[in-house]
Amino acid sequence: MRLQDKVAVITGAGSGIGRETAKTFLREGALVVLADIDLGAVAEAAQEYDATGERTLALAADVSKGDDVDSLFSAAREKWGQIDILVNNAGITQDAQLVKMTMDQFDEVIAVNLRGVYFCGQAAAKIMLEQGNGVILNTASFVGIYGNFGQSNYAAAKAGVIGMTKTWARELGRKGIRVNAVAPGFILTAMTEKMPEKILGAMREKCPMKKLGAPQDIANAFLYLASEEAGYVNGAVLEVTGGMTL
Repeated sequence: MRLQDKVAVITGAGSGIGRETAKTFLREGALVVLADIDLGAVAEAAQEYDATGERTLALAADVSKGDDVDSLFSAAREKWGQIDILVNNAGITQDAQLVKMTMDQFDEVIAVNLRGVYFCGQAAAKIMLEQGNGVILNTASFVGIYGNFGQSNYAAAKAGVIGMTKTWARELGRKGIRVNAVAPGFILTAMTEKMPEKILGAMREKCPMKKLGAPQDIANAFLYLASEEAGYVNGAVLEVTGGMTL
């Protein structure tokens, strides 16, 4: 098992990529803190993947709020005494073209997708610096590299995540902490399933593989980056897009 007894905190673990990553990490031997704004969703996931409750901890947290993040990491550390891996995955969308986007739409996406990553990364780094080791993994997006129609807020947030990833890798690498990001392409989750079929079909056609990705594809990338197999990978942004950007 590649993550035997490693303690992993996964945000946005109630659905989609986060939930699949929690399942994958548990299968590989990790102790997993499933965090989400929806406590019912993470409690259900924890029960499904760990019926005894010995290897999971389900917690409610709004990552855009510093107090929630502090409570999350305090509870995780109190239960297992350490935090080896953070998967910064919580995210939302509020799509609109530039001239139609409201300030609330912009601010809400930045609060969760960028400030939330900052809060969680900072909290994890403080603990990992004391330990002298750790792995921080951020969910970026190919949109943060190439942009996307109607997603000024989301693209700005994800570009910021990529910038923070590289900055943290420079700051923390010398302290034994690796920081990397995964940039998914179009992944079929509850978030993307809300899109019209016409748009989903266009996404499939644009991809050289003629299909959308699955949450497991991203979970596998996180597993690799969290494991010792990626022991010399630091500051990387791993695109998992099926060749969407070719």
